[in-house]
Amino acid sequence: MAFKLENTQKTKQKKDTSFDINALLKKEINFFGSSFSNKKKEAFYIELSVLLNAGLELKDALELIGAEQKKEADKVLFKTIVDELISGKNLSEAIRLEKQFTEYEYYSLQIGERTGTLQKVTDELGAFFRRKNEQKRTILNALSYPMVVLCTAFLAVGFMLQYVVPMFADIFKQNKVELPWITKQIISFSNVFSSYYWVVILMIIAFFVFMKLAKNKIWYRKWSAAFLLKVPFVGGFLRKVRIAQFTQAITLLVGAKVPLLNGIQLTKKMIDFYPLQIALSKVEEDILQGKSLHESIGNQSIFDKKMSSLIKVAEETNQTETIFNRLTYQYNQEIEYQSKTISAVIEPLIILFLGGVVAVILIAMYLPMFKLSTVIG
Repeated sequence: MAFKLENTQKTKQKKDTSFDINALLKKEINFFGSSFSNKKKEAFYIELSVLLNAGLELKDALELIGAEQKKEADKVLFKTIVDELISGKNLSEAIRLEKQFTEYEYYSLQIGERTGTLQKVTDELGAFFRRKNEQKRTILNALSYPMVVLCTAFLAVGFMLQYVVPMFADIFKQNKVELPWITKQIISFSNVFSSYYWVVILMIIAFFVFMKLAKNKIWYRKWSAAFLLKVPFVGGFLRKVRIAQFTQAITLLVGAKVPLLNGIQLTKKMIDFYPLQIALSKVEEDILQGKSLHESIGNQSIFDKKMSSLIKVAEETNQTETIFNRLTYQYNQEIEYQSKTISAVIEPLIILFLGGVVAVILIAMYLPMFKLSTVIG
């Protein structure tokens, strides 16, 4: 889940053609999306839950939270939401107008408003973003050192291919030294790299632009999700993250007394993951045909068998909310463990790979040196 902060002024302002340097210096610039990050979301929902539990009105709570914001863009965001509330809209409707909020948050808040459980929903959203931020911190902490090594090694390899290898190639050529096969390949790659490195840079830029433009296309969502699910470690981790979102949403809906079929339909809209949405559509069809939830979920490969078994117990004992709450806890524990495992595995793999690349280049350059020393001698 991600935010894109796009504050729009609804009131018409008079155009001013003069250049205001002070306004330019005070303007906040965000290069990578929203300044209202997931960390701020976590604090927002937790604080909103506390204030609502303390008895404050929703409008007063939002004004208090908005006044505490340090960045002007965040203050404008909360003021816009409060203005929408004053105009007669619900919190979920006001948040949906701000494009940086996700469908998951919108439908969660909408359910809370309709069922009178807004305090519980905001508390659940705060916990959701806390877990999300913890997972991100775990991975970033583990990858920070390998990424520094990666960048340094790529710069070193690029320098060697651009300057060191051609220098050795000239020396070998002048002394008419017969080059080993691996040395010839490295020199050929160095020549290609020197001539076409800018093409690689353009391809990387084009790749990111393509992903930005195609991310909402159905074919891209289908292909990218299928690819990610097949990646070792990452695929299983991503699947469990989405399943945890599903169980958390169902827990919330069942606790709010939402009918099961309506809960499946809402969850399908809340979670933006193509394979899960397709699976939930088939589950919905099975339920309409008279099948139980555990039977329909058991037919979908994206769900674990243990989930089907536990849901069967829940249906027989009328403990659906308890079972789904337990499933959410179990999946979140597994996600935390797997995130640490992935981080621990990736770090040595990156270092080994880069060490191998540098070692191959050095070996390729030093092998002809023995023949060169003989020729010079």
